[in-house]
Amino acid sequence: MEELVIRDADVVDGSGEPSYRADVVVDGGRIVSVVKEAAAAGCQRPEARRELDAEGLVLSPGFIDMHAHSDLALLRDPDHSAKAAQGVTLEVIGQDGLSYAPVDDRTLAEVRRAITGWNGYGDDIDFTWRSVGEYLDRLDRGIAVNAAYLIPQGTVRMLAVGWEDREATPAELDRMRRLVAEGMEQGAVGMSSGLTYTPGMYAKDAELTELCRVVASYGGYYCPHHRSYGAGALEAYEEMVALAREAGCPLHLAHATMNFGVNKDRAPELLSLLDSALATGADITLDTYPYTPGSTTLAAMLPSWASEGGPEKILERLDDGAVTERIRHGMEVLGSDGCHGVPIEWDTIEISGVSDPGLASYVGRTVQESADLRGEDPWTTARRLLVEDRLGSTILQHVGHEENVRAIMRHRVHTGGSDGILQGTKPHPRAYGTFPHYLGRYVRELGVLSLEECVAHLTARPAARLRLPDRGLVREGYRADLVLFDPATVAAGATFERPRALPTGIPYVLVDGRFVIEDGRRTEVLAGRAVRRTAV
Repeated sequence: MEELVIRDADVVDGSGEPSYRADVVVDGGRIVSVVKEAAAAGCQRPEARRELDAEGLVLSPGFIDMHAHSDLALLRDPDHSAKAAQGVTLEVIGQDGLSYAPVDDRTLAEVRRAITGWNGYGDDIDFTWRSVGEYLDRLDRGIAVNAAYLIPQGTVRMLAVGWEDREATPAELDRMRRLVAEGMEQGAVGMSSGLTYTPGMYAKDAELTELCRVVASYGGYYCPHHRSYGAGALEAYEEMVALAREAGCPLHLAHATMNFGVNKDRAPELLSLLDSALATGADITLDTYPYTPGSTTLAAMLPSWASEGGPEKILERLDDGAVTERIRHGMEVLGSDGCHGVPIEWDTIEISGVSDPGLASYVGRTVQESADLRGEDPWTTARRLLVEDRLGSTILQHVGHEENVRAIMRHRVHTGGSDGILQGTKPHPRAYGTFPHYLGRYVRELGVLSLEECVAHLTARPAARLRLPDRGLVREGYRADLVLFDPATVAAGATFERPRALPTGIPYVLVDGRFVIEDGRRTEVLAGRAVRRTAV
């Protein structure tokens, strides 16, 4: 007899087709049968050792977070309710060109410093891996939800070239190609870039194209955080489309937003660009989160030239009065590449977290507000915080536009990604709320998407991008990564005031056929594993 039958569920199966009522039987980590309208037909109903009454609940595939920053959180926090409670059953990590494999001892130390604001320094982590395969093996010991990995191009460049703003030599480029090939062979699903983050941003298009050719040869995809989401954003999107086409590599645009005042009401221009490329055969997808503010580190706002050489060089420059005046002028007057070419507005930069608890008074205030309290100019405040927190501060950047968010999420190649940074006292609520916020706010309340459309965006479409042949749909033989939610009550609990509040209306989540959320509470099950690239 099978393990579980989910009885009388309203199945929204991920295909985008209308829902239907069914009994769904799970055994051995897979869906073994889907019996439609069993009760109404009067036929023999399936039985199992356990029966779950799903009356009034929607059963859908588990949600796939296409842009996650849980690289260390999955190891540090076995509970990981931030994602499990949302119905997320698979996260794609290794984002924005910076993560923890492949590395050597030197590079590992540098990358830990560089992205402390995203993931913490990791004092509580045993960094026993160096290769992509070893990192995935570490995940395989048991994590809350599944995880797929993107090779981080910035880390690869750090390993082969260092932090210098220069072109790679032929020997260095060959080494980068080998590192990317090895990562793909070991199970990565593609490669990411962070082209407003050092050192990845120092790579010219020709270098990125060569690495994308390697990725494409293994059936992977390229996921760039491109060179601007502000001034020149459309040109930056065009650059990535042309690059991917030249390389013959599928393209997935990370957190595809149009931010800052210069891009208000300009989402239709982006979508027109994508439609034109798709019409000529381009393979493009994108992800977004359903909120207007962004989130990153305060150090990311600096001009790229001020970040050359790595974290210690940044701190040295911040200690030099003449250099810091040049940095200030670049940020406030010229518009630094770190701030997407737009002069920084300190009243939009809210400190969301600090590494040093002694600096907690900054959290929840904009840089402008803290400066006003101190009676000083905002750059002096920001500089002090950068130095005293050793570049570990995270921010919310309030520069988005609701009309752009809604327009982009309607597009046929859209998928969901939280871009969730779990560090800090006051993180962005997208980390804990993205998926129920889609369902509660943008489906039920606003009707921007139908329920069936939204579920397809969050399940089957990302599974197709990841080339996963047995995930993303409620089908016989598919993995039993499933979520049951109440369409009348599902909502994000997380707000900007209470960013770690858990969602409501999601009582059951299964990973590999095992309950990680049961009756609305996290179980002790660690059913997640590394999801490796499917060979072409």
